[in-house]
Amino acid sequence: MNIIERGRVFVQKIKELAGRSWWEWRCCPHCGSTLTIKNGSYRRYPWALEGRQEVRVQRHLCRQCGKSYAEESAWLVRGSWYARAVRRCAVDHWVHGGTSLRRAAEWLRSWLGRQERWLLWQMVGVREAGQEECHLAASTLHRWLKQAGAEAHASVPGQWAGVESSGQMGTDGLWARMRGGGKRVLFLLVDTVTGVVWTTAVAAGEDAAEEWGKLFARVKEAGLSWEQIDALVSDGAQGLLSFVRSALGWVHHQRCVWHFWRHPLASEMATAVAEVAKESQEAVRKELRALLRAILSASSYAAAEQALTQLTAHVCGARLAQRVNEQWDRLLYPLLPAHRGLMRIAPEWLWRDFRLRLSRGRNHGTEERLDDAGLLWMVYHNFTPAQWRSERKRKYKHAGQSPLQVAGAKPGRITYLDALEV
Repeated sequence: MNIIERGRVFVQKIKELAGRSWWEWRCCPHCGSTLTIKNGSYRRYPWALEGRQEVRVQRHLCRQCGKSYAEESAWLVRGSWYARAVRRCAVDHWVHGGTSLRRAAEWLRSWLGRQERWLLWQMVGVREAGQEECHLAASTLHRWLKQAGAEAHASVPGQWAGVESSGQMGTDGLWARMRGGGKRVLFLLVDTVTGVVWTTAVAAGEDAAEEWGKLFARVKEAGLSWEQIDALVSDGAQGLLSFVRSALGWVHHQRCVWHFWRHPLASEMATAVAEVAKESQEAVRKELRALLRAILSASSYAAAEQALTQLTAHVCGARLAQRVNEQWDRLLYPLLPAHRGLMRIAPEWLWRDFRLRLSRGRNHGTEERLDDAGLLWMVYHNFTPAQWRSERKRKYKHAGQSPLQVAGAKPGRITYLDALEV
């Protein structure tokens, strides 16, 4: 059962609970007997999005087994002072809004209790005398997020089983500073065709093959076999290259052209330009950039080879051409028909979304919290549709569709909060 099916089971359970009749509540949940009587009631005062509510809870006593039980509500959470909608709103505000725990709690507390910042929103609003204040704290929101993270961890086995994969993958890492001065890196693996993030994993570094093995071990656990991976784009991390050579020998590794341009091409170009007269350096730099761009952005191998020949013939381009020729296949794998959809750059654009969403991406403090945040963001990303409207500088390839929809999984009305059973 993958995470989408678990979300459907959870939604169906809540709907069944909301639709139970008074006669169904007469059936004892312990023994199934209908020989029950009403056994008093008690009142609860949970916080809902509309404010503090008073709820009467009916109790029943079974004459068959002698046990008592209370009626449950779909919008209440057992043992909690806050309704289910408040929990879902708080988790979504932190994940989607990209704010801190304290600010998320303050915003929601102001809304529930008509206090604090709510008085700033209402220019002529006056808080009623004697109205009870809400005391929702950041620690409570952190506990809810920890529960959601635990659910994300529990759902990792078979998490994306049955979700189609193109085999064209991309991977990258984001460094984060821990409390006490330590550092950890958060890895991810994404399908560059559908946009589905298959998993995330926290490691101590990126220079050892064993650290990258943690990511791919979790990928296999989530439902993607290694044999389904055809190509992989990334930067030049030596640990990943070692792991690919030892465990994924059939995978074509595409070198990220942005990282390759930044190093070593940038240093080689600076050395080559420095050898010409100062008044000619800018013109030579423009010529070399145009030739390199023609190679790295070529639409065919023939066009790339022609540009390489021109770069080799250039008075300052011999060493640059040698550098490109050393990585020739690894720079042009996307031109092969078998790798259509493979990107030329590492999936660093995903970290922009991660940093915007989850407390700027680096403020989690501990390895456990960073791992929870990565898994929460992964589930959120896969279920959330791209916006319909394009922006001036950004266009969306699959506007209005989530990565799971693009992959053919069809989550329907199931959201990431349903999948995490919030």
